[in-house]
Amino acid sequence: MDAASVIAAIRDGRPDPEGVAWFAAGLASGAVSDAQAGAFAMAVCLRGLGPAGRVALTRAMRDSGAVLRWDLPGPVLDKHSTGGIGDCVSLPLAAALAACGAFVPMISGRGLGHTGGTLDKLEAIPGLAVELDEDAFRAATRSVGCAIVAASGRLAPADRRLYAIRDVSGTVESIDLITASILSKKLAAGLGALVLDVKTGSGAFMAAEEDARALARALVETAAGAGCPAVALVTCMDKPPIPAVGNALEVAAVMRFLAGEPFPRLRALTGALGGEALVLGGLAADAEAGAARIGEVLDNGQAAERFAAMLAAQGTAPAFMERWDTMLPRAPVILPVPAPRAGHVRTIDGRALGRVVVALGGGRRREGDRIDPSVGLDAVLPLGSKVAAGDPLALIHAADDAMAETAARAVAMAFGIGGPAPAPPLIRGRIA
Repeated sequence: MDAASVIAAIRDGRPDPEGVAWFAAGLASGAVSDAQAGAFAMAVCLRGLGPAGRVALTRAMRDSGAVLRWDLPGPVLDKHSTGGIGDCVSLPLAAALAACGAFVPMISGRGLGHTGGTLDKLEAIPGLAVELDEDAFRAATRSVGCAIVAASGRLAPADRRLYAIRDVSGTVESIDLITASILSKKLAAGLGALVLDVKTGSGAFMAAEEDARALARALVETAAGAGCPAVALVTCMDKPPIPAVGNALEVAAVMRFLAGEPFPRLRALTGALGGEALVLGGLAADAEAGAARIGEVLDNGQAAERFAAMLAAQGTAPAFMERWDTMLPRAPVILPVPAPRAGHVRTIDGRALGRVVVALGGGRRREGDRIDPSVGLDAVLPLGSKVAAGDPLALIHAADDAMAETAARAVAMAFGIGGPAPAPPLIRGRIA
């Protein structure tokens, strides 16, 4: 086989699972060039792989490196989100699952397109390391119950390479590539079960609910084909689950949440996803009981204790838990965005808000771009909020005045002000 033939077959609508697997191995070995990897990604994005090709790509990317095996006194579980603005659920959820007796070796990614990545958020925390070797990753997972790290060079190296190319080649939204990327890393981590948060709405990659449901089905079916039980929830991303978008700002919101500040949507998502995970792991009789257990460890401080232990295991100074508000990076310019008229926040263009954060320096436009963790949006008003003319819709955190002014104009255009409108339901569906 050769790369050009595999690409041409996909381009012509006749993908061969054996050829797809060969290409994945070539991504890891270097037999495939960057140009060929980009052409492969575009061909898949335009023509698709089909169920068999999707499973073949997932398994081959999983097997392109080491596959972990665990011997732990509890179920090995994980969660993955398809991404959205202000999506920081992984941070409190990993800690809460660990507090409930699960082990969560979470291999996460960086930002893609307009959405932030879990690793980018964590790297806003001073001293925290996400690039752990396998021994340190195993030790943290065993001792704390959870660790959130980047895929090492030994785990799914084919995905590591393709992931970076997708971010800069306009191929992020492919269901086949998203599915294989998510599951190859998760399966390489040796999971016993997986819960998936598939986003829909204006702030998600899959804005249309029909597309999100298709992705959820692909993820669940492909995971099953590769031997990993999974459940997917289709959840609404018409507004962020917290009033912040940006790496350090989202970490600050998580710290406040773990300390007891009520963020209802974040609480509901953490409980729903955690409840499903506990059922898959045999730690709860049903999702409702599992969600109640997640709520208990959030309320009694056990989740916060696990989160602190995880940060310490990954290099953060213990003082961070007490002094996070002074230790997180801060942008030098904060600018309110005034509402242009009175009314209610009827719509929010989440994708536009995500692009604003990227433009401020909080995301990547090209592979290798450095991220400014301090920039972003805070105090973002939720849907349904009543405003008077001049009331702040959000606060811009920027590196300089010019960037703040440009961002403020874009943020104002992202808010639709009008009459009252009912809030969309948070959970749109469940696929198992």
